[in-house]
Amino acid sequence: MKVKILAGLASLVFLAFNGASQQTLRLFNGKNLNGWKIHGTEKWYVAKGLLIAESGTDKQYGYLATEQFYDNFELTLEFKQEAEGNSGVFIRSTLVGTKITGWQVEVAPPGKHTGGVYESYGRGWLIKPDTANEKVLKYGQWNKMRIKVQGSTLTSWLNGVEMVTLTDEKIGNGKGSIALQIHDGGGIKVYWRKIKLRQL
Repeated sequence: MKVKILAGLASLVFLAFNGASQQTLRLFNGKNLNGWKIHGTEKWYVAKGLLIAESGTDKQYGYLATEQFYDNFELTLEFKQEAEGNSGVFIRSTLVGTKITGWQVEVAPPGKHTGGVYESYGRGWLIKPDTANEKVLKYGQWNKMRIKVQGSTLTSWLNGVEMVTLTDEKIGNGKGSIALQIHDGGGIKVYWRKIKLRQL
């Protein structure tokens, strides 16, 4: 009888742990920037349930990073670009001021490799999408991006189309937060919503 009870408890613990690992987290609550930290002087604010990134007077790089670190996950979000809208989603990233270490899944104007992976202050472009796939970007409209990071492998999708898959040892060794970027140069505005994460 004791063995059966212990086995039953072990099963419950496994199910509880497995369920927790599959839980979907809302990283953006639609009301404020709780759970996030601003890096730089560019504008990050919430209006009408949307997270908005906008160039400030300094026209420099700016980041909004999660306070928590995330290793293996599937991230989904929606974005809409205005005024060039060059931006990106960083994974396993750390920041000192506005100098970032990590890997960016690009969010950019048409033909500028949205969904590709760029390493800032390092090797530069690691992989770009096929030109034909870049046409799925709906500039000035809402787009859905999905990013899966597990171990050393990163895969991105845009509007249901797989953009790139990359396996890289440095990514596998990386630790850090998820960060949204606004590019330098000024005149940029990007809207974000439905930012959700499922830990793997």
